Amino acid sequence: MRRPAPVRHELRRSHGMNAPPATDPVHAAAAEALRGLVASQVAGAGTTRVCVALSGGRDSMVLLDTLARLAPGHGCTLTALHVHHGLSPHADAWAAFCAAECAGRGVALAVVRVHVDRTPGESLEAAARAIRYAALANADADVVALAHHADDQAETLLLQLLRGAGPRGLAAMATMRGGGTTPALIRPLLALRRADIEDCAAALAIRWIDDESNADTRLKRNYLRHEIAPRLAAAFPGYPGTLTRVAAHQAEAAGLLDDLAGLDARGTIVDDGGQGATLDRAALAALPPARARNLLRWFLRSHGLPAPSAARLAAMLCQLCGAGPDARVRLAHGGRELGLHRGRIVVHAPPIAPYAVQWRGEAALTLPHGVLEWVPARDAGIAAGALAAAPVVVRRRDGGERMRLAPDRPRQSLKGLLQRAAMPTWERAALPLVFCGDALAAVPGIGVDVAFQAGPGSHGYALRWRPSVPALASGTG
Repeated sequence: MRRPAPVRHELRRSHGMNAPPATDPVHAAAAEALRGLVASQVAGAGTTRVCVALSGGRDSMVLLDTLARLAPGHGCTLTALHVHHGLSPHADAWAAFCAAECAGRGVALAVVRVHVDRTPGESLEAAARAIRYAALANADADVVALAHHADDQAETLLLQLLRGAGPRGLAAMATMRGGGTTPALIRPLLALRRADIEDCAAALAIRWIDDESNADTRLKRNYLRHEIAPRLAAAFPGYPGTLTRVAAHQAEAAGLLDDLAGLDARGTIVDDGGQGATLDRAALAALPPARARNLLRWFLRSHGLPAPSAARLAAMLCQLCGAGPDARVRLAHGGRELGLHRGRIVVHAPPIAPYAVQWRGEAALTLPHGVLEWVPARDAGIAAGALAAAPVVVRRRDGGERMRLAPDRPRQSLKGLLQRAAMPTWERAALPLVFCGDALAAVPGIGVDVAFQAGPGSHGYALRWRPSVPALASGTG
């Protein structure tokens, strides 16, 4: 394996001495981006906290250097974050390089060490990218600045085109995205060519590191970058600008499709407050096929799920819209499942693994998929004294459980009680069951067995189940 040169160019004597020329496109683009941040009040109030995603490569080093100059004058505080993947033998040296360069500019650096695990069928490149973005989403900042440029945008569009992506995929990378509960992502250099950034790095004698994996043309992006892009640039002088315009057109088209989905969703989307937004399947089935596909994609994305392939989407529509009224539908997608309940399409969590957690008097018992609260009650709930007879264990439903809710009623199957409560199958399987020894004592939302009910004048506990979001599991009825 080729050992990368640890740095390029000579280290400047003073980071504050070499001011960029007034016509430098990098300086101008970054200044405009910072002005836009302040104008849009991304932080809401006060100083905007900007964090540079710093790999140590040329592009991110140029962005770091430029923002370090500009941030104080634009009401912004600047930090940097380096994700240490541990995939290269030089990873420690890269982190040390980033720390030294940040220290020289007076910028605080956070180094986040991650472990890259791949799911079946996922490339190492994709897995590393996913975990990197997850780390950036947890940055202590209002905004994370990324150093992507026009050549990166063109390569992304080509990759998406070759994957058969639709308008949203072909829109490639947005200049600004997100915000709210996680930092917004901005790409101040997205309109600039790689050559502009190279010129800036040379003019300011900025040092950087080379990741040896960038030369590996077995990786699809690198193959496009080294083998295809130079030929496109030679044959089409407008490259990469023409492709960045295509991405902008596709972003506009994707926005219009979202607007159409929003119109089609009126009266069909309901948020029940616990399960999240659900979709009326009759309304979905009544739409023309193209609009039904668009609405289902939009619905899945509203739950944070990835867009399925065209074939997978068609299969989903067929099963969701064609199933009988009593049919059980379980469609796994993106780590979640789609199901049907009372004519509505619901997104819920997949089945949970078996668990058994002992209760030792805690006010709130943490389970793998939520929290079971034990609220002190008088003359109601589970009798505190009855629970002292044997160990109290909370576990999931396995089937065959029975309980008696009143002295004048027979013992009934828990399955029947849950069905009469009109509870979806995935909620039934997710309910925590409280056992005292081998006896089923209580089920939140259903009741307490007569043998464990708190009588007049006695102390008890009322159960309050708070599932995680999303935490409702599917299972058998």
